[in-house]
Amino acid sequence: MRVSKLFTKTLRDAPADEVSKNAQLLIRAGFVYKEMAGAYAYLPLGIRVVEKIKQVVREEMNAIDSNELIMTSLQRKDVWEQTGRWDDKVVDIWFKTKLQDETEVGLGWSHEEPIVEMMKQYVRSYKDLPISLYQFQTKMRNELRAKSGIMRGREFVMKDMYSFHASAEDLERYYNKTIEAYKRVYDRLGIGEDTYVTFASGGAFTKFSHEFQTVCDAGEDVIYLHREKNIAVNEEVIDDAVKELGIDKNELEQVKTAETGNIFNFGTQKTDEMGLHFTGEDGKQQSLYIGSYGIGITRAMGVIAEKMSDDKGLVWPESIAPYMVYLVSIGENGQKAADSLYDELSAAGVEVLYDDRDERPGTKFADAELMGIPYRLTVSDRGVEAGKFEFTTRKTGQTEELSATEVKNRFTV
Repeated sequence: MRVSKLFTKTLRDAPADEVSKNAQLLIRAGFVYKEMAGAYAYLPLGIRVVEKIKQVVREEMNAIDSNELIMTSLQRKDVWEQTGRWDDKVVDIWFKTKLQDETEVGLGWSHEEPIVEMMKQYVRSYKDLPISLYQFQTKMRNELRAKSGIMRGREFVMKDMYSFHASAEDLERYYNKTIEAYKRVYDRLGIGEDTYVTFASGGAFTKFSHEFQTVCDAGEDVIYLHREKNIAVNEEVIDDAVKELGIDKNELEQVKTAETGNIFNFGTQKTDEMGLHFTGEDGKQQSLYIGSYGIGITRAMGVIAEKMSDDKGLVWPESIAPYMVYLVSIGENGQKAADSLYDELSAAGVEVLYDDRDERPGTKFADAELMGIPYRLTVSDRGVEAGKFEFTTRKTGQTEELSATEVKNRFTV
């Protein structure tokens, strides 16, 4: 992609009403547009990051034999009434509306009930189990607080997965397998070392859950952490959890975090409430065991932007960066050489954002740093004469001089 053809430009300043660091940087760098508090449009650079995060998650969910689908955002009132969660006193974040015939419907904030209802058509026997399904979808939640940029949205992209099992033991096995898959996801996103499986409240879902909390100064949660034992407990359940886990609260370190994922073991609660059963090997009707598993896709993007940035801008990890290389041309001969190099790298499958604008070098360098592209490649008249290009790593700021062959080998071998 040539910068001259790229929609959106970088901004000197973020909107005055935007207080979160992640959104300020993402807006200034041209990744998102703020519609209102808690609602952001994802622009061409932003959608590339979102899709790359989704692909990492997709690969790991596929690896544990889950199937991708997409369910509806419009949800039936009667389905949620079966479990009592249509009631605003039980779930207070609903967005609700009416069809033209006055039928009341909800805008999806989660999908446990709808997918259980759907399973009534697809599960008859133990032979149909286990089943695991996941989706990427925009969720709608009427959050009271929306001051953390894309780290807490009223409209956000989420991966939610649901698994159905014939026994508690089978659910437990899959639940633990999902925990390991989630760890791989966060490792690949570059935040694995700072993300902890955390004992937490189930909120509107169930009594207890496990959250994936990422250490982040801008986070809205507080966890108690024992790094050596790899134990983490959300502050809201600390007293109950200390008793449950048999640990000394005084040994725990208090840390600010942002929740980037969560998983719930519902047991047979949902199937009992909604009448979803299957015929077991003994010919008797039995309740299904259900697990629910979420990862906030755009929330993870916000956390990464918050953590992986400096005074110059964003610093994306290679795995989810919108482009791998920011190519800068300086001078007439530099532009000709850069044109050729851009074509060659692109043909080799390297994702290049080519700054072909008639701008000062300083402006191009500043935009490269603000956008957080992992590597900057500068092709100048002087460099062309010497047969060398400047190759700068965004994370470290280190610059090397490489030949054209060395540049190609760096990315195409």
